[in-house]
Amino acid sequence: MAAAFLFDVDGTLIDSVDLHAKAWQEALAHFGFSVPYNDVRAQIGKGGDQLLPVFVPADELDGIGARIEKYRGDLFKRSYLPQVKPFPRVRDLFLRIRRAGQRIALASSANSSEVDHYKNLLNVDGLVDVQTSSSDVDCSKPCPDVFEVALQRLGADPARAIVIGDTPYDAIAARHAGLRAIGVLCGGFPEKDLRDEGCVKIYRDPADLLGHHAELQAFVTRGLQTPGSRYEP
Repeated sequence: MAAAFLFDVDGTLIDSVDLHAKAWQEALAHFGFSVPYNDVRAQIGKGGDQLLPVFVPADELDGIGARIEKYRGDLFKRSYLPQVKPFPRVRDLFLRIRRAGQRIALASSANSSEVDHYKNLLNVDGLVDVQTSSSDVDCSKPCPDVFEVALQRLGADPARAIVIGDTPYDAIAARHAGLRAIGVLCGGFPEKDLRDEGCVKIYRDPADLLGHHAELQAFVTRGLQTPGSRYEP
């Protein structure tokens, strides 16, 4: 069975974390919740179902949460999505992985239209075996659902699969899916936070991953597995 790489997208393959943080901060402010930018940014990597409870009181969330999410989604698509840029060498990295006979999944909590946009932006359409979006799961990262769905669609052996992400929430989700995680620093999260949540290796960005592909290939084919347990939000 071919080894597999499960890539987070935002902050891992594309430079979008600051833009998502600005959109969430603006959306929360629109509904009367003034939140410091750095506090919002620290939560990026979670889906709205996990992020909103951090800032919106529980007794208000049922009545307003869906409205905030819709406002943020429309705002991001209108004002921030056009500013998203790919990190360098992603296509080259994916080509190298595919030439090695390994498979690729995009395991994102973004909506499906955003994931499709990012694939086009990265010029990797045709190199990705499967993808996930927010519509595929009941619970976003740090729940393990996106990685579990990606594994199921790939038909991959968890012992020969690696998660690559930029946030502690990717690492938590990977651990609870029984997967190993590699961290990248291009999303702006501290290396210590990634290591503390279980990332077994840290690289700078996709270009750095490409430069260490032989190391990655050896690592993913070792057949090691991290025991996991179901994440309880």
